Amino acid sequence: MPDSVQRFLFERAPIRGEIVHLEAAWQAVLERHDYPPVLRALLGEMMAAAALLAATIKFEGSLIMQMHGSGPVSLLVVECENGRTLRATAKWRGKPEPGPLAALLGEGRFAITLAAGPGKQSYQGIVDIEGGDVAAVLEHYLRRSEQIESRLWLAVDDKRAAGLLLQKLPHPGEGEDWQRAQQLAQTLTEQELLELPAYSIVRRLYSQEDVRLFEPRPLAFHCSCSQERVAAMLRMLGYDEVRAILAERGMVDVGCEFCGQSYRFDRWEAERVFIAAAGQR
Repeated sequence: MPDSVQRFLFERAPIRGEIVHLEAAWQAVLERHDYPPVLRALLGEMMAAAALLAATIKFEGSLIMQMHGSGPVSLLVVECENGRTLRATAKWRGKPEPGPLAALLGEGRFAITLAAGPGKQSYQGIVDIEGGDVAAVLEHYLRRSEQIESRLWLAVDDKRAAGLLLQKLPHPGEGEDWQRAQQLAQTLTEQELLELPAYSIVRRLYSQEDVRLFEPRPLAFHCSCSQERVAAMLRMLGYDEVRAILAERGMVDVGCEFCGQSYRFDRWEAERVFIAAAGQR
């Protein structure tokens, strides 16, 4: 199945859903770093969750999902740009062993940032990490920050990551429909979620319901790093700090944590970064 996210809508109940399947995009992330198995699974779940959430939001910019912790896993980051491309990275200590999310992260926070384009206001929501897995943490966030009743199912194997999101739209009553939709989704196995296309999942779960399935939207891996962005970071670091690095190493070498691309600035190239910045004032 091609990497995609696909929406469905209950015609006679205020319920919507999204189904995501990732293979090439997730494998592209794994190929760039030698992540321990437990982090591979967490990143797959986070990427699927980010794609699902981004599909429910109308905006131009990036949705950045982060988990920070004091435990063996110190950082998990996934960015979904314009609901079409994904990238991800993680940091860890030692050899993280499988276990509850709280044990892996320790004291931590979960944050979602909507980074809008130039001249537009960005938004960030932060909550404590509550729940034993990524799905539970995101459900907690949506209840606290967005006040949207949501259920999330995620699955990962060696090749693929997938997810199903159900959301109850604001509407009085209709509690029985919402309960039924959740109960039916609960019968879906991880293998079915990973292997069945979206239309088969909807038919398998809701064959007795009037459900509209929309066209799939393609997803792909893409890293937005560039020489220009690294130059902007050096300007933020400051002229004196960059000169100190050059004096010590003779070169400024910056690696992208998402894709592994290396950007190098010798003395002349680093000087040009600040000369260009001075000329723009």
